Amino acid sequence: MKTRAITGFFFVVVMLAAFFFGPYIFVGFFSLLALLSLFEFYGLIKTTGIFPQQILGFILGLMVCAATASFWFDTSFTRYFSAFIVPIGVSIFFAELYRKSEKPFHQIAYTFLGLIYTLLPFVFFMAMAFLQKNFNPHFSLGFILLLWTNDTCAYLTGRKLGKTKLFERHSPKKTWEGFIGGLLLTALVAFVISRYFKEVFWLHWIVIGLIISVFGTMSDLVESMLKRSINVKDSGSLLPGHGGLLDRFDGLLMAAPLVFIYLYLVL
Repeated sequence: MKTRAITGFFFVVVMLAAFFFGPYIFVGFFSLLALLSLFEFYGLIKTTGIFPQQILGFILGLMVCAATASFWFDTSFTRYFSAFIVPIGVSIFFAELYRKSEKPFHQIAYTFLGLIYTLLPFVFFMAMAFLQKNFNPHFSLGFILLLWTNDTCAYLTGRKLGKTKLFERHSPKKTWEGFIGGLLLTALVAFVISRYFKEVFWLHWIVIGLIISVFGTMSDLVESMLKRSINVKDSGSLLPGHGGLLDRFDGLLMAAPLVFIYLYLVL
């Protein structure tokens, strides 16, 4: 418990600091988390005897992060980073020709799935901070605060009042009572956030909170389904006492793209 508390404290401090030290630190930090999450996903898949193109997948992910960051910063390097994306993607197919595998297309598929499932959601998450052209971390920071609120309140409510299982096959501890408690309290915190982050009307913040609560919970269940399908308890060991990055950011993976799309339509 002590190790978990210390790790959690320092990780939260470092992550929150990334929001306030400017766009380069923000993009650099969360791009690093995205790439580490990608490697973590590939590591999980390797335990099943399927070996994704880990190096090429990492390079492709790096080019995606670099190209989008360059676009946000309005630099002339966007075209150069973007030019590498398609050739590297094609090379993943060619590289498999030189590997002795009975299931080459399984390995190709998991290489691209890792990018879609783990890296692109972080790109959408970072993109929220650039929706208004100039860097503004309020949407991304609000997203994280609401995600933490939902996770914490759902856990505490479920522990106190939980009786009806939400999806026992994939997560025996989650309950409907915990889910509803997390949803209501997340909506309340979203309203409080709207008093300070006034880029959008308060009702939009509540909708964002509901999206995070519903789809963040579903995303958590999907990550649990992944771990159960390959018989592992934690996605990794990068965060002592907490497991891996996918364990900490599982709710972000499906909620972030949806929140980005909502904000894009609203703004």
